[in-house]
Amino acid sequence: MGKFRKQHGLFVAEGSTNVLDFLAGDIKVVHLFATASWLKKHSKKVIKPVPAEIDEKEMKKISFLKNPSEVLAICKIPEYEPIDLTTLSELSLKLDDIHDPGNLGTIIRTADWFGINDIICSPDSTDAFNPKVVQASMGSLARVRVHYQHLENVLNNKPDYLKVFGAVMDGDPIDDVAKPQKGIILIGNEARGISGELLPLIDQKITIPFIRHSQKSAAESLNASIATAIICYAFRK
Repeated sequence: MGKFRKQHGLFVAEGSTNVLDFLAGDIKVVHLFATASWLKKHSKKVIKPVPAEIDEKEMKKISFLKNPSEVLAICKIPEYEPIDLTTLSELSLKLDDIHDPGNLGTIIRTADWFGINDIICSPDSTDAFNPKVVQASMGSLARVRVHYQHLENVLNNKPDYLKVFGAVMDGDPIDDVAKPQKGIILIGNEARGISGELLPLIDQKITIPFIRHSQKSAAESLNASIATAIICYAFRK
């Protein structure tokens, strides 16, 4: 499927939440396959394209899911203009080599929840239009723009007034940090954190402090997507 996406610029979305969000958004739905019951229930929301009615047996043949839903869409991968940081008027997320599709999908969904419209991923991050990412994003890809750029170049060329907050283990406690309405939140790789070449480009290192009510608590770190959600909440509250 990765080769198919690169050659044709298409991706697959499954499930009512995903598909309905793409139908209502700006990303073009090229083909739509659905069961008769789904089409009957959502007929008023399906204007274009003309859907192909298929049964559950046929859906199983084309679905990426173990338990296929009643609807599958093939959509056009959007092409976004690079972000102009000089005009940035809000928070944006920068992701350094996020590899797990579930993590990236959840981060996209989190960005949507907190009104963050743009994410810049390093080129080695997982594909935002991988079926697993699309599924985990639960329709948020219809609203959040995901870009792929070299983060070192992006951060080196940002305006001086735009502050970079890097999530690390030994930073300032997030509650003690002054949080501007516009800026850059940098999240590192699930295993190794933020790359060595990006660390000097951080203006302020931040961390989510340990709050342990039991000596039995011994987790070494938080999942990247959960950490992103906590940090986004802290910046938005």
